[in-house]
Amino acid sequence: MLIKLNRFLCPFIRLHYQKMASSVKLSTAVPKENTIKVRNWDINYLIVGNGPHTVLLAPGALGTIWTDFKPQVEGFNREKFTVVAWDPPGYGKSRPPVRDFPVDFYEKDADYTYEFMKALNISKYSLLGWSDGGIVSMIHAAKYPEAVQKLVVWGTNSLILPHELELYKKTRDIKTWSERMRKPMIEAYGEELFAKYWAEWVDAMSAVFKANNGDICSQLLKDIVAPTLILYGEKDPMVDNMHVSHLHTHIKGSRIHLYPDGKHNIHLRYAEDFNRRVQDFLLLPSA
Repeated sequence: MLIKLNRFLCPFIRLHYQKMASSVKLSTAVPKENTIKVRNWDINYLIVGNGPHTVLLAPGALGTIWTDFKPQVEGFNREKFTVVAWDPPGYGKSRPPVRDFPVDFYEKDADYTYEFMKALNISKYSLLGWSDGGIVSMIHAAKYPEAVQKLVVWGTNSLILPHELELYKKTRDIKTWSERMRKPMIEAYGEELFAKYWAEWVDAMSAVFKANNGDICSQLLKDIVAPTLILYGEKDPMVDNMHVSHLHTHIKGSRIHLYPDGKHNIHLRYAEDFNRRVQDFLLLPSA
């Protein structure tokens, strides 16, 4: 069972990455990374493009700029968009200090995200959030509606189902992961910190489930007023398909696009199509 699970645990492994990169029209320039102070964190980030529409890329659990969003950083139209990508507090190069995962860590991350954009003097932007980053982005859009122009989320959920929690628990010990799965996270964090972070993340999911009966942010969905696009891979082994209809029902006016053969990492596996669809949505006039 674990061998089967290992093949699908993306946001933690970026499947089909090399294959996908060769098929996308990418910029050859290497973007410069910078740091900016947000509370007690030195946040690592980059900005590419000089377009009038700013987008912020929010990565998945333990994700970084380059593990999660290389095709978007390199593939978005830089005349129409300004792309901001970051390593959230405690992730990637945005450490020390190391971070923790309390029951309300998603809401705290949404607040950090808002403060990060304020520190950059960017007052209006769209959010693109994958998996955990989708949860953070939905909370962000609900709490700070004046700042969010549009919202795009995929592979994400506003609550945890019992069988999803059991899936997380089976992966708590990183020694059960395949070498291919462990390698990129060990490169980003070192084996000791990766093991610590991942175990704490799984424990946080258990705590959320126990404290809130699995709910993460469903009560906030009604407060999202930004035009929203929800994308989903119909063969996603990490996120049950009920989440798509739940989000669509509770986020007023939201749109859906499905990838019939897609799994969790549709923005990597179908990068060119994904980038085109998302950019087209972002450029649509708001009502």
